[in-house]
Order: sequence, then C-alpha cells, then structure tokens
Amino acid sequence: MPMDNPEISRPYMPGYGIAGPAEGSGLLPWSWAAERLTSARNYWVTSVWPDGRPHSMPVWGMWDDTVLWFTCAVESRKARNLRAEPRCVVTTEDASDPVILEGTAAIVTDDKSIRRVLDLMNDKYHTDIEISFLDPARNATIAVRPGKVIGMRHGDFTGSPTRWTFAG
Repeated sequence: MPMDNPEISRPYMPGYGIAGPAEGSGLLPWSWAAERLTSARNYWVTSVWPDGRPHSMPVWGMWDDTVLWFTCAVESRKARNLRAEPRCVVTTEDASDPVILEGTAAIVTDDKSIRRVLDLMNDKYHTDIEISFLDPARNATIAVRPGKVIGMRHGDFTGSPTRWTFAG
C-alpha cells in the first residue's frame, strides 16, 4: 500500500475502553500522523541488545514521506543493535499526541540518500553540517520504513486511537 493510503483501523487496546472506529473522533487520517512525524524535533528510537534487552535513545530525525531518517555513530549501541536486529520502534517526543512507528531499519551508504538526509537535517534543524559528517565509515545514516504506526489525540484518548498498516 502506498504511504498516502495505508490500511486504517483501531489498535487492539484491551482494558482501555477504546471506542469503535465510528465513535469519538473516529479514525484519524494518515495526514495527522505524517504532520506530527514531520514536525517533531526529537524522536525516541528503541532497539534491542543482542540479549533481548530494550535500548532507547533520543535522536534528531527527519520524516521524508515514506521513511524516517536519523544518524548516529557507526559504533553506537543503537547502530550495532539495528545491524543485528533491524526491527525497531520510533516515537515522537510528544506523549500527549504521540505517533508510534514500528518498522524496519536499514543503514544506507549511497551518496544520493546521504545527501538527501544532510539536506533534510540542515533545513529542519537550521544547521550547516557538511557532508563529511555523514561519512559512512564514522556515522550511520539510518532509514526506518514503517510497517505499522499508531497515533492518538490527548483530548480524545478513547475515541481517537488509530492504527495505520503498510504493505511490505
């Protein structure tokens, strides 16, 4: 399914009194989640250690229509975890109106992707980082493609939870 047309439903949240899909605010449009993924300043990335323990760290990130990009040191714990087990969770920093992305990470090294990430980062964070910063020998450029995304509005906790599911 394309990003602009994911399968949409209520997430399974037993015990929370979640309303049916036509009740409360109803199901949120994908544009609601995409807007929050785009505008968030910081994100939490959760990966797993080789022994299965969770590992969460905040990162800068950039939503780019179909992928969430972030960078980190090649030998950082999150990069090593994601090389071994690419399934991860990325959340926006706003716990009141959260967007929770469950996806698969890939470390990219091609010049076109690295240039795209650098341009997105410099634009979003008003920085002037040079391309050498993203040298794949030192820093990993990571793309997270969503499989499932969950979001909800603080003002309508029981009537807004929405799950978007993407093919592939």
